[in-house]
Parts: sequence; C-alpha cells; structure tokens
Amino acid sequence: MTDERAEQVATVLVTAAALGVAVYVMKTPAMRRMAWRLAVTALTGALPAWFEREVRDAWRESGHRTI
Repeated sequence: MTDERAEQVATVLVTAAALGVAVYVMKTPAMRRMAWRLAVTALTGALPAWFEREVRDAWRESGHRTI
C-alpha cells in the first residue's frame, strides 16, 4: 500500500468514526445537552478572547501604540 492510499484510508476511517460519534451524541439527550453547553461556552468565552488577542496583536504589529 502506498503512503497516499494509506492516508486516504485513514481519512475515511477517521471521518466515519467522527460521524458515528456525532450520531451517538445527537441521539443521547445527556450527551446532546453537554455538547450544547460546551459549544455555548466556546462561543461566549474562548472565541471572543481569541478575537481580542488577534486584534491586539494586529494593532501592535501595525506600529500603533497600545492604548
């Protein structure tokens, strides 16, 4: 088996596993609630913090002073 073919097989297997987990999580109410809470936490906590850091770094790299 060539490396390219091995990578294709691995990609298919990982995708199938991810879809299987997604189906399981969506069918199980407790897991679905936990996934929803994690998604909300990521969107309201980590995403704004990442965006702020990116804007601050871009401002600094543009040569402007930090306020």
